[in-house]
Order: sequence, then C-alpha cells, then structure tokens
Amino acid sequence: MKLSDFNFELPEDRLAEFPAENRDESRLMVLNREKHTIEHHQFKDVINFFDEGDVMVLNNTKVFPARLFGNKEKTGARIEVFLLRELNEEQRLWDVLVDPARKIRIGNKLYFGNDDSLVAEVIDNTTSRGRTLRFLFDGPYEEFRKKLKDLGETPLPKYIKREPNDEDKTRYQTIYAKNEGAVAAPTAGLHFSKHLLKRLEIKGVDLAELTLHVGLGTFNPVEVEDLSKHKMDSEELIIEQNAVDVVNAAKANKRRICAVGTTVMRGLESSVSSVNTLNTYNGWTHKFLFPPHEFAIANCMITNFHTPKSTLLMMVSAFADPDFIKEAYDVAVKEKYNFYSYGDAMLII
Repeated sequence: MKLSDFNFELPEDRLAEFPAENRDESRLMVLNREKHTIEHHQFKDVINFFDEGDVMVLNNTKVFPARLFGNKEKTGARIEVFLLRELNEEQRLWDVLVDPARKIRIGNKLYFGNDDSLVAEVIDNTTSRGRTLRFLFDGPYEEFRKKLKDLGETPLPKYIKREPNDEDKTRYQTIYAKNEGAVAAPTAGLHFSKHLLKRLEIKGVDLAELTLHVGLGTFNPVEVEDLSKHKMDSEELIIEQNAVDVVNAAKANKRRICAVGTTVMRGLESSVSSVNTLNTYNGWTHKFLFPPHEFAIANCMITNFHTPKSTLLMMVSAFADPDFIKEAYDVAVKEKYNFYSYGDAMLII
C-alpha cells in the first residue's frame, strides 16, 4: 500500500481541543473483524467485551512537562524549548527542539524562569530544529529535575491551539502512569478511570504493563509514497518478566489479549520470539507496522481515531484491514466522533 491510500477528509472541528468531561464517558466505536460490524458505545462499556482470564496490556509511561519557554541572552527573544530526551545526567545534557530555530546557534545562552534561575548553553546542532543543550545548574540532580518540572508545561500536541491549563496536567496523563520519560501521552489509555480499572479487576481481567516512552516521532508525518522507505524515530521500550508471563499464559489459553494503544502494539510486536510468544525487552525500538502485517501477540486493540497519513492509522489498518478502517472512519466523521489525542476511542476485536 502507498501513502496516498491513507488520506481522507478530516474536518477541522473533529480534532478534540478538550478531553471528555469524565474519562470513561468518551464514545467508543467497536469494530468486530470477524462479523464485519460497527457498533457505538460509551467507553465504560468496554468491560462487556472482556471475560475472566483475558488480558489488557497498558503502557505505564509518564509524560513529563517537556515544554519550556526561555529568553535568548542579549536580545531577550522568546524561545520555545521542547525537551526530547536526557543524554547525560551528570553533565545535564539534553536533546531538544527549539523554535524559532534560525536564531539559536552554538554558544548561545538561554534563560528560563522569571528570575532567570535556570540557564542553558547550546553546545551542538543536531537537525534543523534540534540542538543539544547543557543546563548550567549547580545543585543536586533532584533539585535540577524539580526545577525543570516547575518551569515546564504539559506538552500538548501542536494541533491544540490553546494554552495548557491545570486540568491538562492530570488529563494528559493516564491514571496508571508510573515511569517518567514520555513527551506525548499514550492516548488510548486516557479513557480509563480508576473505577473502570477496578471493575475490570473484579471481573478477572488481568492487567499487564510495559513501558514505551513515547517520543515526538509519533507525530512525524510520513513523507514518502513507498511506506517501506519511512524511518521511525527510536523510542525506549522495557518489557519485564511478569508482563511476559501474564501475556504468554493468556496466549497459551487462547484468551483475548488487548493492546491498549498503538504504543503497546508497537512494543509487543518489537519483542516476539521465534515461536510467536512475548520476550522481555530493554532497549530501543523503531518498529513500523503497516499493511500487510501478521500480528503475533495481541488479538484485540483499543486506540483513538488518528489523522490522515499517520503511522498510527497505518498500524490500525494493518490490524483491522484497510478497507474496514476506511469504512469505520467514514462513519466516525459522519457520526461526529472526536479525533486525535483528546478524542474518542475505538475497540477492534
């Protein structure tokens, strides 16, 4: 399949600027691949599609407040700095994106906070917008991280034009987020409330967790018509033995294994053994899933509604069949489902 196969008309007003009032009351479209049916529910009805012994796999990454605003020395120009990843804890080195980039050169100093209490120096250019920054901070590491957290804002996706508010600090984060390191939320998980997780637990649905630190690459548009030529950004992935045991037991018992989100699906497919079971993993993955692809672990997935030509749309198309997804997306636009990070959800069984 080609890039142009994944284009569709998405009206601007279908991009959700705000989350649903209650996490588990967003809408849920259910696609049954075997029966080729499309049903409409509320997210909390998801429990009706799972039984004792089934497994949901969650991504427990935690979003950190990665967006900082600083001023350039001498000129005082306002500069946005987006923290991508920490390169060296001891030297306070970070891989970042800067905007506007043309003004920021090696050797420039940037000042953050009303009192300029945090200073960073540009020590390298990595890409047109990418820079390596060294933060000049004398105190202990914990204090430095606290400073970053205090000065940083929730890194809402660019399509959300408003300023982040206090509510975003909790709502652009899953309730089971544990391991800090993502610059974007694994959004399928945003629909789970504490109450819903408790009900799933009482019903006997097992929860397994992995960690995939979502990078900005998740939003990168595909720019090549031949999909096999697209390169994904690498993201850090950790799958521990206890998750492997839960998933493989469910697989052996032919239970439903549900990947909660595209990040989980990418994580699972990055760590498949030669006999199609799940392995532990600790490293980086740049797995790109697009049609045709045989999925080895999950036989069910929860995901949001994705934007045209995105790698995420390609993945769900590979999982559910491209024509079926096209049909479902036509229905979603007609029925006014909300798309993207704060949008509604889809369950594919």
